[in-house]
Amino acid sequence: MLQNYLKIAIRNLVNNKVFSFINIAGLAVGMAVCLLIVLFIKDELRFDTFFRKTPQIYQVNIDGNFGGSELLGGYTPPPAGKTLMAEFPEIETYTRTFQIMDLVVSHEQNGKKDHFFDEKNIMAVDSNFLEIFDFSLQKSNAATCLQNTDDVVITETMAKKYFGDSDPINQVLLFGERPRKVTAVLKDIPSQSSMQFDFLVPIRSVKFVSYFDWSWVWLNVSTFAVLNDKIAQNPERIRQLEAKFPAMIRKHAQYAFNRIGQPYDEFIKKGGKWEFFLQPFQDVHLHSGKLSVFYENTGDIRQVYMFGIVAIFIILLACVNFMNLSTARSLKWAKEVGVRKTLGSFQNSLIKQFLAESLLYSFLATVLALVIISAALPWFNKISGKTIAFNALFDDGFGFFIVLLMLTTGVLAGSYPAFYLTSFKPIEVLKTNSIKTGIAHLLVRNGLVVFQFAVSTALIICTIVVFQQLSFTQNKDLGLTKENVIVIPNAQRLDQSQEAFRQEIARIPDIIHTSISTNVPLSAGFGDFYLPEQHTGDKQIAKDLTLFSFMTDDAFIKTLDIKLTKGRNFSKEFSDSTSVILNEAAVKKIGWKDPVGKYIYLTHRGLQNQFWSFDDLKVLRFKE
Repeated sequence: MLQNYLKIAIRNLVNNKVFSFINIAGLAVGMAVCLLIVLFIKDELRFDTFFRKTPQIYQVNIDGNFGGSELLGGYTPPPAGKTLMAEFPEIETYTRTFQIMDLVVSHEQNGKKDHFFDEKNIMAVDSNFLEIFDFSLQKSNAATCLQNTDDVVITETMAKKYFGDSDPINQVLLFGERPRKVTAVLKDIPSQSSMQFDFLVPIRSVKFVSYFDWSWVWLNVSTFAVLNDKIAQNPERIRQLEAKFPAMIRKHAQYAFNRIGQPYDEFIKKGGKWEFFLQPFQDVHLHSGKLSVFYENTGDIRQVYMFGIVAIFIILLACVNFMNLSTARSLKWAKEVGVRKTLGSFQNSLIKQFLAESLLYSFLATVLALVIISAALPWFNKISGKTIAFNALFDDGFGFFIVLLMLTTGVLAGSYPAFYLTSFKPIEVLKTNSIKTGIAHLLVRNGLVVFQFAVSTALIICTIVVFQQLSFTQNKDLGLTKENVIVIPNAQRLDQSQEAFRQEIARIPDIIHTSISTNVPLSAGFGDFYLPEQHTGDKQIAKDLTLFSFMTDDAFIKTLDIKLTKGRNFSKEFSDSTSVILNEAAVKKIGWKDPVGKYIYLTHRGLQNQFWSFDDLKVLRFKE
């Protein structure tokens, strides 16, 4: 019987080539889009799940408020980890990470430096980092490879980049002028890791991290606590542990807050907040939407939900399209059904025949969908930032999902046409050559058409809105000129020759302005705590606040064509060593009516210049 159903289905497919092609192509496109979205969701959900201790690893986050500035992020003070482990037996151990600014890394052979590269993915870590985050080591021992301050661990790509086919172990790389010995080689970091790096160096070798070991307000370190098995998967026990953190912070943060002129108790009374909470590390990638984190490789659980809903609607749309096309040809099918019923066919057997034909279409659509995915996957990876391979369609039981999708789509797409087309009375169809449709069937058919148009329209509108939002962010006036501007990083390597270099390149005819800066707007700056000058004529002056800043020269404003609403630019005609230019957002936050001539005070002056290694930049603006 099944063989007979397939023969009839194949015959109908061949005899109705255009109709069959449209149906198969519609299902194939819907299934291809659905499978690509599910591959994306699968990749997102697998982030950070491959570590042996993943269920026990928790990121220590801060929830704070300093001078009206909300702080919610995955960063902590340097001493947080060791204090947590010392005071709470629930925490077995901890490890820390610190992102290092760009450095020039080179390899020296036969007394001559070669292979100069500007490296951005350098991370400083505690010596036990690779024991907790057990990335795959090609060579060496995870427990010993970061014991010495001049050690460095590199990935296999970096090993190939600097040493070719030779053994990198015990060879030396120069980080700036500091030599570091390669002690281990890691396999390239999986794309499904929130942490992405090319080099690991001991955090003890970073001087400003070591210096700020006393500070509970210097928030530039990520801390990860490993909880014992008894409480790691017990939310109630974790909440009880977090409830003990405020007393611990109050006990240890007094000295640090006193040094910045903010006694901790007074800080809390003024509405300040400085609290820690724990976040499962496997949730960091998708559940850090409101958190400020050091990782660039993060996602958003809301996107996963949204894409999942879109995938469901797209496959439903493909099925409804199949139903509408099938019922649109109902008169032709009704005549065939009438003849078959007259010759003795039962309705159940006719339903099975229609479902068999629908499943055949679904099978062919699935094959075509796989071909579409194979062709589209490189573009999909480029757009989504993924590295999904075609064989991922058949890994981890995903092949079973494809078969299930094929069967579900075939049955869903063919179910209504099968019941609708086999419900006609043969005498009425053959005598009158027309179909009398009941109210119920009419409502369903019209409802399917309305559903198809409604979902299609909604998806088109959403696409237009997203496009307009992207266009708005790309074309919004940022208050500065970024066209024809290039930035030369790591200019601090020029040391005392920076100004001479700036003057030299300023002589190039096509360059109209040049400037030196420690950073550029719209990127991260140096964050610190400031106290604004209080004036009786102003209302609601902020008692303290956090500002992000960077140091520039007098040409910076002209180079980026930044408009000043009040006051003047820096100038060599004035003694501007203590001058500062604020943006309108900072002035509004402080509460000054007229900020010109007023002062803001750095609460622990001297630490910034003494211990922070600025990444000086040359900012060049060319003629159009």
